[in-house]
Amino acid sequence: MNIIIAGGGKVGATLVRQLSAEGYDLTLIDSDPRVIGSIVERYDVMAVEGNCASMPVLLQAGIKDADLLIATTDEDEVNLLCCTTAHGLNPDLHTIARIRNPEYSDQIYALREVFALSLAVNPEKQAATEIERLLKYPGFLHRDTFAKGRTEIVELRVDGKSKLCNLPLMELPGIVKCKVLVCAVLRGGTAMAPSGSFILREGDRIFVTAPTNNLTVLLKNLGIITRRVRRVMICGGSRVAYYLAQMLQRDGINTCMVEKDPARCVQLASQLPGVNVVCGDSANLSELESQGLQDCDALVSLTGMDEQNIIISLLASGQGIPQIITKLGRTENRGLIANLPLGSVVCPKELSCNTIIRYVRAMQNQTGAAISVHTIADGQAEAVEFLVDENTLHCGEPLKKIKLRPNVLVAGIAHGSDTEIPNGDSQFHVGDTIVLVTSGRGVLHQLNDIFE
Repeated sequence: MNIIIAGGGKVGATLVRQLSAEGYDLTLIDSDPRVIGSIVERYDVMAVEGNCASMPVLLQAGIKDADLLIATTDEDEVNLLCCTTAHGLNPDLHTIARIRNPEYSDQIYALREVFALSLAVNPEKQAATEIERLLKYPGFLHRDTFAKGRTEIVELRVDGKSKLCNLPLMELPGIVKCKVLVCAVLRGGTAMAPSGSFILREGDRIFVTAPTNNLTVLLKNLGIITRRVRRVMICGGSRVAYYLAQMLQRDGINTCMVEKDPARCVQLASQLPGVNVVCGDSANLSELESQGLQDCDALVSLTGMDEQNIIISLLASGQGIPQIITKLGRTENRGLIANLPLGSVVCPKELSCNTIIRYVRAMQNQTGAAISVHTIADGQAEAVEFLVDENTLHCGEPLKKIKLRPNVLVAGIAHGSDTEIPNGDSQFHVGDTIVLVTSGRGVLHQLNDIFE
């Protein structure tokens, strides 16, 4: 499949890395020769320098022979014009555009056919939605949802005082008193698939599959106190902060936003009348304390600089804030900050890339494609959800009799409204959905790919 990626920024570069690893034919368009040079040096891609919304540049990039165009430049208007022009040159083309401006949200949906958009992604809005979900379950570092919200993979950190510390996994059911499955453990920056004899250690990050209605039981029996979040402090007035504040207002949560730019403060205050917007330096502890930091249930650092977000989260951790969420634009060096008390780390580009990757795989496999795709364990593993259809092999057979590819784990099966943490006797049938975790290099394009 021929794919053109317009824009080599954070999202574009991440897509190049992931899609080139999966063997797609890629062409990158960018107006900056330094960006092109950096990406071409690292990946096997073609490149064209120029304006991606220009007809001659698109023709030079081979738009008439392309199957998909992904427009990820920093300008929404350029992305829209790029998709519209490309579709005019190739009516069979699929197009994906990154659209970030809140003012465009309604019209993008209403005029999708006019703009010739197959899919629009908004990294900032996706990040805000993820943060809102994390605020509802303060005990988890990360949550990924499957089976229409009935099954989740949640991330927990094992600290020295945790009931999980030095615990063999075979003894976990006696502690949590509900059905869960530890599908991956991240230790020292390396992801591993644990067996029942695996012993959890302090500092481990574990990824647990559980039915959504078991999450509260899980936290309670682990001794993790979760109380309803009533007051949140948002540091930074970014687009993510705007979307999040809107959601928290809707949820009835008291929200204070600290932003340094006076003009941006005025704009946000007019757009968010129910939010306390304060003009100040969110990296200054005394400034945060004067705005009631100690009374907050959660702090979310959403400035435009990763370094500043890290500093703010460290300050909040030192003040004992119960829940901390940190936005990072770049996670390539996540191993360097893995042991810092940053709470939950949210990366907008990863969320949007997961959505785009799922669309690309669905294009390649018109039937049997993944319903959802999530990267876990710092990108070293992937959780994928598939629908069991009439073409799926081994329906009705116990899992213990089925030979699976190495590094593939069946983490959950949903039978209609019932979800199951599977064992050797579990079976799947047509209409079920299956959640799989894979740590291998091979990509699961279809459900049948898991079988040897």
